[in-house]
Amino acid sequence: MPMNQLLSSLRFGTFLTRERVRLWSMAFLGSFLLTLVVLFATARGPNDYAGRPLGTDFSNVYAAGVSTLAGDPTAPFDILKQQKREQAIFGAATPLYGWHYPPFFLLVAAPLALLPYVAALVVWQLASLALYLLALHALLKRYTPDFLADRSWLLVALGFTATFVNLSHGHNGFLTAALFAGGLALLDERPVLAGLLFGLLVYKPQFGVMIPLVLVLTGRWRTFVSAAVTVTALAALTTLLFGPQVWSAFLDGARFTREVVLEQGATGFFKIQSVFAWVRLWGGPVALAYGAQTVAFVVVAAALARLWRSALAIEIKGAALCIGAILATPYSLDYDLMLLAPAIALMAGMAQRGQRPYEASLLALLWLMPLATRPVAEYTEIPLGLWTMILAFWCLWRRLPARGT
Repeated sequence: MPMNQLLSSLRFGTFLTRERVRLWSMAFLGSFLLTLVVLFATARGPNDYAGRPLGTDFSNVYAAGVSTLAGDPTAPFDILKQQKREQAIFGAATPLYGWHYPPFFLLVAAPLALLPYVAALVVWQLASLALYLLALHALLKRYTPDFLADRSWLLVALGFTATFVNLSHGHNGFLTAALFAGGLALLDERPVLAGLLFGLLVYKPQFGVMIPLVLVLTGRWRTFVSAAVTVTALAALTTLLFGPQVWSAFLDGARFTREVVLEQGATGFFKIQSVFAWVRLWGGPVALAYGAQTVAFVVVAAALARLWRSALAIEIKGAALCIGAILATPYSLDYDLMLLAPAIALMAGMAQRGQRPYEASLLALLWLMPLATRPVAEYTEIPLGLWTMILAFWCLWRRLPARGT
């Protein structure tokens, strides 16, 4: 293809036909399923062919649940006790999979630990996947019903590359995406239920900090109060079931998460999709990384305040909230990019009513990027995921009319 034709195709998105989207989605989905089948077929008990727990990071959730059922709900927050429990379940060679959640998530971990490990992993992933698809369907039905005319949306949602990243890690990205998508879908018609869904995001609080801001600025007080009541009720239930000592244990454990996992990069800065990790990946000191992340937080908050107080369509505002939630936090990994799913759905609907140059290409990049961002950052030190999200957020910002017009 001549260069001018290629640039024109990228500019206007002519390459992104419905049939091509469907075929690529099927190809990725088929590859994901085949990989998972091989992974489980070659497993030895709860461990994969390489000796790692199947679903890797789900092992820390299961171990936390086992400790809780054994009468020690503070153990997951003690890194040595957590590792000892994981090695008792998965073998002495098992590396540490840290528990970095607030005590709320023990309400999920404990019931799952009643099942054998592989069964718990499958139940968790299928149940949260179903919630993700139901919430995305509700979001599309509310804002882009044309996409529901055929089943292509389902293939796109399942073939989304973050889906495989989340499945292979046994993580909770499906739940995070479901709560965001469901909350946005119900925001205007059922504000109290929307607040309930937003409140449940307290299990991963770093992604919920921008939600109260937009609710207050837009006067959505019923949703705000509903979310606050949900968080309060969850805190009371958690304290009642596990005792007040879990909160002090959580605060003690948070120091390890901050100093070792985030600041020292024990997880790997190439895995973390944040401005903080970008600075550290390029050798910047911790103080500079915190300063840059603070600037990012303020910029995102100010931009969301302006966007949500404008007369722009809710699709633009909702997509910006999803992407901004990731950009605002210093700690988000590639499986957390499932939160881009509702953003992509909303941006696709937005494009139907007036697509701007390169927006279709940007959507394709957002859809493909989660699978590539970790290896690209590891081998080239280019934070592909972060840069792509910054570009997408900027494109949404550009939808604002010029002042005075």
